[in-house]
Amino acid sequence: MELTPSLHRIGSDVVAAYLVVTPDGVTVIDAGLPGLHAELVAELASLGRTPADVRGVVLTHGDGDHLGFAERLRREHGVPVFIHAADVARAKGGAKPKNAKQRMRLGAVLGFLAYTLRKGGAKTDWLTEVVELHGGETLDLPGSPQVIPMPGHSEGSIAVFVPGVDAVFVGDALTTRDVLTGEVGPAPAPFTDEPEQALDALSALVETGATWVLPGHGAPWSGGVTAAVEAVRAAARRG
Repeated sequence: MELTPSLHRIGSDVVAAYLVVTPDGVTVIDAGLPGLHAELVAELASLGRTPADVRGVVLTHGDGDHLGFAERLRREHGVPVFIHAADVARAKGGAKPKNAKQRMRLGAVLGFLAYTLRKGGAKTDWLTEVVELHGGETLDLPGSPQVIPMPGHSEGSIAVFVPGVDAVFVGDALTTRDVLTGEVGPAPAPFTDEPEQALDALSALVETGATWVLPGHGAPWSGGVTAAVEAVRAAARRG
């Protein structure tokens, strides 16, 4: 799915991953579910590219529905996988905190589980080798992605700002489609370790001034980061 000539999405509003495409190669932001590998190859082919053109995968955090095909790209093509140091253990299959009780609607949950199973999510391909991030870096990858610490959803959650495509990739720092309720629009993401901390971290997104806000779950938001963050905070107040 082309958002702009240099910005592409694979997956769906249920689980998504993104490509930043430049003459120097491709940066992948998040890797969704394992079955999205076929969509990655097809999207690259439509651009006259192959997985060999991927210079790096940057993960917003270490949950299984964001790791997807990252380890496969590293193993088969030597693509480095970047993740915050605080989420490395999580991304290698370590334990994660138990979240508080979540609001759910049966239809939405069943839809999420069905999509996850169709896309190979029953078995996570955990990471084995990573490049650790600490926040504040500008990576030597296509688009020169900037790493913004976003603790809250997980300790090592980050956002990735790519000025050249006017986009900030937010992982689960916020959602535009709650996978457990089906509700759409900017809102706090479910399964967040520290909800108040996650809300506080949103201020760092506003500083980017990005037009595109691209979550791991939900439709791409092109209404500007300030409006997205305001909408998330309003949704949090409503509960």
